[in-house]
Formats: sequence, C-alpha cells, structure tokens
Amino acid sequence: MGWALVAAEPHHRKGWLKRFDPRFWTVDFARPMMASVTSDAPRALRVETVFYRKQDLAGLIWEAEDRWDHPLLAYETKRDFRHTQLRFRWRSGGIKPLDALHGPTLTIEGRDAAGSPRAWYVRLWNYATGTAEDALVSLDFDDLDGGFLLPGEADPVWAGDIDRMFVSLVPPDYDASDGVLAAPVEGWAEMSEIACAGSGSVLAIGDVVLPEHALGIAGGYDDSYNLTPARVVRQIVQLGYRGDVVHYVGMSHYMRLEAASGGFYASLAGGVLNGPCAAWHAGYASACKAAGLGLIWSLSYEYFDAYCWEDWKQRTADGSPALTGWEPPATLLSPANAAAMGYLQLVARAFVAIGAAAELPLKFQVGEPWWWTASEGRLCAYDAATTAALGSASVAIPDVRGVLDAGQLAMLDALGVLLAASTGALVAAARDEAGVAGLVSHLLVFLPTVLDGEAPEVRRANVPPDWAAPAFDVLQLEDYDWVTAGRGGETAGARAVMVARLGYPVDEQHYFSGFVLLPEQRAQWGPIADAADAARRAGVAQTFVWALPQVARDGFITFDGQGDGEGEVQAFDAVDFPLAIGREALVVTEFSTQIVSSPSGHEQRASEWAEARMRYDAGPGVRSEADVRILTDFFRARRGAARAFRFRDPFDGSSAASGGMPTAIDQWLGTGDGSRRHFALVKYYGSDDAIQTRAIRLPVAGSVRVSVDGMETAAFALTDSGEVLLDAAPADGVAVRAGFLFDVPVRFAEDRLEVSRATFLAGEIANVPLVEVRAPW
Repeated sequence: MGWALVAAEPHHRKGWLKRFDPRFWTVDFARPMMASVTSDAPRALRVETVFYRKQDLAGLIWEAEDRWDHPLLAYETKRDFRHTQLRFRWRSGGIKPLDALHGPTLTIEGRDAAGSPRAWYVRLWNYATGTAEDALVSLDFDDLDGGFLLPGEADPVWAGDIDRMFVSLVPPDYDASDGVLAAPVEGWAEMSEIACAGSGSVLAIGDVVLPEHALGIAGGYDDSYNLTPARVVRQIVQLGYRGDVVHYVGMSHYMRLEAASGGFYASLAGGVLNGPCAAWHAGYASACKAAGLGLIWSLSYEYFDAYCWEDWKQRTADGSPALTGWEPPATLLSPANAAAMGYLQLVARAFVAIGAAAELPLKFQVGEPWWWTASEGRLCAYDAATTAALGSASVAIPDVRGVLDAGQLAMLDALGVLLAASTGALVAAARDEAGVAGLVSHLLVFLPTVLDGEAPEVRRANVPPDWAAPAFDVLQLEDYDWVTAGRGGETAGARAVMVARLGYPVDEQHYFSGFVLLPEQRAQWGPIADAADAARRAGVAQTFVWALPQVARDGFITFDGQGDGEGEVQAFDAVDFPLAIGREALVVTEFSTQIVSSPSGHEQRASEWAEARMRYDAGPGVRSEADVRILTDFFRARRGAARAFRFRDPFDGSSAASGGMPTAIDQWLGTGDGSRRHFALVKYYGSDDAIQTRAIRLPVAGSVRVSVDGMETAAFALTDSGEVLLDAAPADGVAVRAGFLFDVPVRFAEDRLEVSRATFLAGEIANVPLVEVRAPW
C-alpha cells in the first residue's frame, strides 16, 4: 500500500462551487445544547436544535476558509464577498422569529477597509419579505447594513475581507441569562431555494477522485457533528474508501438531557437520541446508502462525564469515578449497573433502527468495553452495583499491577463474567431491533489496555472467556498507542494471544491502524500505514484507518499501487535463490543522483534515494545441466520479474564489520525509554556526518544475536517484518545492539532467462541479472 501526506497544489483537479452551497455550512454551539445541519434536498439545508438554557445559542456558519475538508477536496479561501448576492427562503419554528429582538441575525466577522478587525450584525428581518417564520431573504454584499433599525442605525458592511459569518438561532425564551428552560425546547430552521449570483459567487473546489483502495475508514459523530452528512460522505468516497464505514456514534453528542441538581444528565424523556442527532444520522445513513457504503454502528461504554448519572460510573475503591484522559473527561459505564446497561441497549436499538430505515445491511460494534484502570493500578470495579453483584467475591486489589492472590484473581474472573454478560445483552438488544433483517456483531478490543504488560492478570476481567467465538461475528483489534510509539512489532504477538484466548481466526478479524491526535504529530502516518500493511499481510478480513477528521486535517491519502511497482503488487516469496554463487559473481551498488552543472563548472547535486539499490549477476552459480533445470524451475515459479525472493550478497551479508560471523554488539539499534520493546534491525555504513543507515528486513533465521546494556540476551523474538521484539522494555537510556546475517530482497531483472547447454560445457558464464527491490513491508 502506498501513502502520502499532500497539500492542495495549483495543478490538482478542481471543479467549481457556488458560494453558500448547502453542503458546506457548519454549526457550532456551547454545551449542553445540541444542533445539527443536513442538506438532503437540492439547494436547501435544515438545522435542528435542542435548547436547555435561556442563554443557548447555535450558529449556522459559512467560513471563508475551508478548515474541514481534505486539502484535495477543499474549496478555495476567498475572503472578498463583494459582487455577491444571496437569496433564500427562510422557514423556522421553535426559535426566535425573524422580527423579534435576538431573532436570526447574520454576524459577519472580518476587517474593515482599513484592515482593522470588525464585526457587523445584520438583522435578517431588515432584508426579508413575508412573515417572521416564512420569508424570502435577499442580501447584496455590496449594499448591506448592520444595525437593528434601518436606516437610523445603519452600520455599512465592508465585504472585502471577511473570515466567517453565522446566523444565530436562540430559543423563544432567550434572555442571555444562565437560567434553565422549564423544559427542553426543540427548534428548527430551513434555508431553501438558495441562490447565489454575481461575479463573486463562484469558488474553485478540489474535485480529486482517488482510485478505490483496500483500506477502510473509521470516524465518529463527536468529530463530525458540526458538518453536513453529505460533506462527510463526499470525502469518504472521493478519497477512495469503499465498503463499510465504522462510525463511532460518540459519547458526548447523541444523548437527550434533563436538568437535575444543577447539571444536565442522560434522559429518556421523548426518546433516547436528541432530535439533532437523530436527524443527522438519518441523513448520514441515507447518504451512505446512496454512495454504496455500508455502516458499522459503533457504541462504547465511554460516556461524557458531565452528563452521566453518578451511580452509573465505574469507581475505584476510594469512590473516585473512572475518568479518561480526554478534556473535558469521559467516564466508563459500569457493566453491573442495570440502569446504565439498559440505557445503552436503548441507544443501540435507536441507531440500528436508523440503519434499518435507510435499508442498510445492519452491523453493530461493541466498542472497547472494559473495566477501567486508574492511575497507580487502581481498578475501577467498586461502584455500588458491581460490589453488590460480586458479593463476597469483591475483595481489595490495591494495585492490579502487583502479585495477586487467589481471591483477587477470582474477583477478576468474576468481573469478566459481568462484562461478557453486559456485552452479550447489548448485542442481543441490537439483534432484536434488527429482527428478521439480521445483524452482524463486532467486538472492538484495544490491545494496549487489555493486554497491559504491567498488569497481565487484567485480561481475566477485560478479555473474558465468554467472548470466545462465536459470541461475536467479527473480532476487531486496535493498538494505535503501540503503533505511534514505535512498538508496532508487538501487534503480531498480541494477535496470537487473542486468537489463542478467544478463538477467532485471523480471517474473522478486523484491524484498526493508527490515530494522529495532533497536527504536529503527522509523521506518525508512516508507522500507521506500515501497521495497516502488516495487518493485511497477516490476512485480516479488513483494515481500517482511524480517523477521517485526522485524514482530512493532515492530507493523508493511500493507494494500492497498481502500476507503480510498489505496495502489495510487489509480491514477495520468502524463499532463497537456489544456487550457490561463484567467485566471479558481480555486485553493483548504485544510487540515483540528479546533477546540474552551471556554465562555470559548479554543480548542484540532489540525491534521490535514501538508500542504495543493489544489482547482482548470479550467472556464475550456473555450472551444470542440473543447475539449469533448478534455475529454470525457480524462474518459472517467480513468474519472471513478477515475484521477489531472498538473495545472499556474497560480499555484504553480515552485520560484522569484517563480514564474518555476527556478535551481539555489532550494530546499535536504539536506546530504551522504559516502554519501547520494538527495535528495527539496521546496518551503518561510514561514520560521523557521512553515515548511512540501511534498514535490514530479511535477517537469517537463527543468526540474530541481541544485547541490552552490553549483555547478550535471548529474551526476544523476531516479528514477521524481521524486527526485534524484546520480552521486556529496556530502561531509559539503555543501549540495544544486535548482530545478524541478512539477505537482500531481489527479483529477476528481466522477464526472460537465457542459459544454453553450450554455455557451461564451454566454460562460459551465464548472465542472470538480479535487482534489489524495496522490502514489501
């Protein structure tokens, strides 16, 4: 699989977009209120809102700069709105009407003609004809005034330098106070018959359509609630993603709320999903269906802490709630709490029903269900419901990382039974909602937590035996903490542990690769792509990249490599070249350097390859008719130049400087940090500033010797990618070294092989050219 991080370039494919296209508006608001925007009808959009306080305000936003789309799909930044006219029909209900104080107002943020920051407040009623809840609005940005009453309070808008504009929507009882509304208020507004005219009405927009590829995409409502479903699906399809989309329904935006004890908490009044969320997901499911995409609805035990009833939370022995590291924090619902689990089952039913209404195949994922471990190894399994459910099996475990006695182990086993029962009931509810249509169940497990090396017994609680096949149809694994920390080599071993414990074969597994939290960490896409490739080579049924907002933000693209000689189509057979190489074998080391000479004789040189490429002539190995038959058979099996294989370089096949047998201290692999166990094999050439590092992908089995802090150790394994995975992480600052024999991945340089009997009978040397390929992982 090939990949790249791209930015918009002047030459990439573009189309044209009318300003104020309904698909590209967004919404924003402050918790606890909720709003969404959809664009299901031509030239129209609809905003759904739910208000809880008298100060709640939602903004329907148009931005001059596209901050949400992938660079190849974004519309151009154009802050000059002059020579632009916008007309639309406005209809609304459950919000302040157009003619009221604090009614829908277009706030324009930018700079005046002198470049000073300014904001203008354009009352839409001043430019409307019709009623306060059903009117035609006409805005000419060359002749637009802010101010409540016109012409007396006119504040002329200068539209030449605008950053964004938004229409404010507030509840009927809005008064900007912190008072709570007597009951939640659901409102809506529609802009239809949207028409934008004038010479400033057209924007260029990226219109790249990448080829379909094998990688899947995951995303979440908490990351995309502010966008229209059409905008999200457009990105998925045009970036080449197909098949099923994993959609995490979120932990902070889907719920209905009720006021209680000075806060807002999960509520079932009127249903389990709030109106804006239900409308958005109905639009999203329909858009996926129309685009030929499937949906895997993902629901986790993670819940926004501020909205969670206190007795629903997992707790430590001292009563502290389970809190994640997100800010603001999420908590974990207790699998033993009947009310919390019943609520979660209703949420699952609601989303499955949305999928059924869109006529999608029904697929549901239980996402990362676990008993949380807080700092210092404090297990969050002491909430009242769990303590009551366990009875005498509930014992003190001060630090789950320590050595545990029989009673403590029995408690962990009992927690596993509770967890498995809760996930089974959740899937049963989703399956019951699906009815005769049927449902495919998925279980998502986060390996770094459930297989924590510092707390190995926790898997008793967090990977319960009752999850074993066929409890779920598909086992899904993710380990992005390992991947982005350079520990991706641990995945294969962890997958083997999960297969042994739960019994799902690799071809009934999915893999989730990577998560780049911050834009300054975008280099992590490299190991994420490598981890996805490794999972596909291991034979998993589907690999997903997490998540769409980060893909768009960083410009990540992927492609399967058809026709470019890279990626999966560069097939590799883990077999050795079958003939011994004679003394006259030819070895060529080559680089690619662009050299530009000036008329004065000065040169500019640019090295195009990070590593050398090797070429060989293996002809001297052909010494007899039997050798010809062996070589011909091997050539046919490789389909000529199509498939690569292993080849031992006769002059450079050892880590030892002398070319002799390796020792455990030949090459420096890296320095420990207390958690890293995974170290890639490398060989260094040169010294000081001229040093060149060669990645070693094909160590010879049984030849690898490893030392930690100068002491040789056998406590390691080699991954499928030929890298060292230590049993224990070296301490901070400790050097890891290794010695090894290694092969080079090569292919036949040509699709034809010429060796005649006369060649070796006459003592002549055959010509069998080989060329190195980049390792296919």
